[in-house]
Amino acid sequence: MLEHDLDLERAARRGYPEAVYCAGKTPAQTAAIAATVRDRPDVTTLFTRASGEHASAVLQQLPEAHHDAGAGLLAWPPTPPPPSGGPVLVVAAGTSDLPVAREALLTARYLGRDADLIADVGVAGLHRILGHLPALRAAHAIVVAAGMDGALPGVVAGLVSAPVVAVPTSVGYGAAFGGVAPLLTMLNACAPGVAVVNIDNGYGAGHLAAQITAAR
Repeated sequence: MLEHDLDLERAARRGYPEAVYCAGKTPAQTAAIAATVRDRPDVTTLFTRASGEHASAVLQQLPEAHHDAGAGLLAWPPTPPPPSGGPVLVVAAGTSDLPVAREALLTARYLGRDADLIADVGVAGLHRILGHLPALRAAHAIVVAAGMDGALPGVVAGLVSAPVVAVPTSVGYGAAFGGVAPLLTMLNACAPGVAVVNIDNGYGAGHLAAQITAAR
């Protein structure tokens, strides 16, 4: 990928920088991109879906970059911008949903939002999500990552006034069809105010939540 292929002016044009999707790129291509953004600390760059090899390539060029191996995400510069706008809350139904949830959390933070995470509050034990009502109702947007039956976003949306961004994950047994089952559940949520992103798309969910909560 050549330097002129990078959309370094996207932040000025639409308010948010370009992210680098590492899956499908070689480590050498990823390293070249990292070298290009090295001298642009004014542009927040996220490297998403980064394998260990991708991360090593980026860190060779940007040794101080923030790296969250669990989320498969790197960020440059390493410190998020000062928070503005409204708070974002990310909710993970189960521990297995954490990689996608953390991708959403870090995306929201590096796009300038105050973002927190609540994990392991799936519908198999409703008392768990009900125990977090104050935090849920304080958020201006909520990202909910869930696999299996994907019922949690609809439950959360029925408890709060903020919009809910639902992320179906590919967690589940055979009939979950790699995330298709929770995707359909979320698209058919009874509670209004639920937006649904693609399967495992934590980046897209965090980005949408950041846009929803932007200061006007």
